[in-house]
Amino acid sequence: MRNIPMDLLRTLATVAECGSVTRTASLLGRSQPATSLQMRRLEELVGLNLFRWDGRQMRLTEPGETLLDYARRILLLNDEALGSLTRPLLAGHVRVGTPNDFAISFLPRILGRFAARHPNVTLDVTCDLSVNLIEHFRRGRSDLDIVLAMHGEDSMAGAARQWSERLVWVADPATSVHLRRPLPLVVYPEGCIYRRRIGQALDRAGVPWRVVYCSPSLAGLQAAIVAGLGVTVLARTTVPEGLAVLEPGRALPPLADVSIGLHRRRARLSVAAARLVDFIGESLDEMPLFATGPAAARRAIADQ
Repeated sequence: MRNIPMDLLRTLATVAECGSVTRTASLLGRSQPATSLQMRRLEELVGLNLFRWDGRQMRLTEPGETLLDYARRILLLNDEALGSLTRPLLAGHVRVGTPNDFAISFLPRILGRFAARHPNVTLDVTCDLSVNLIEHFRRGRSDLDIVLAMHGEDSMAGAARQWSERLVWVADPATSVHLRRPLPLVVYPEGCIYRRRIGQALDRAGVPWRVVYCSPSLAGLQAAIVAGLGVTVLARTTVPEGLAVLEPGRALPPLADVSIGLHRRRARLSVAAARLVDFIGESLDEMPLFATGPAAARRAIADQ
């Protein structure tokens, strides 16, 4: 019976997460040719083409996608087994607040890896608009330990980590709904930073618009967009697979970036919560999803 070496699976998963063979080689401490050779060895071992070239981009084939899913599960079990033997027992209950679209895009992968390494830590995730999460957190009215949220034009002081996120126009690829006037919009409820940025950009550009659909969930927005009701704006990392990112031009104005902060409770932060804050930061360093988005990281492996 053939066995797939663990290092080949880890390289495959890292390439998918990084979106770059060069970046993967740097993270794993190997040369780029050695990393490419590992992927060829993996293809020879399974007897299938795992990648195909599309112009300058290296994409996963359907067998490649299937193997990637297995690789992630195998690596999680491996890390969990080693963690249970080599790390001090970490236990507790950590409450995390995040916008809905983060909770169903890149964050589950990070939290899944943390849970695999620390199975005795319970994670409780609450979803809300960023403005509500930050306001409650700032005023001390929140029972959350950690908040990952977007915040307006100015960054929030005291964040454990901050970065800028690119906002993009999103529509169904089979429609030209973005050419309609007034522009039909699919948006989150009032108070959402995306919604505020949409109105600011369109008003500055003199583009007439109207809200045709409002939903508090990313799944609701996606369903409305697929139905051809209108366009929306999302953070690039949260664009669902199958939707089209529309570049700014005459039909759609450019959008200002948004700031994102990782915030931690100031007082009485548990050891488990403090470790999760560090783990999220480390994971973001290792996975440059904020340049490519989770779907692109999985499907469009560009060798940059």
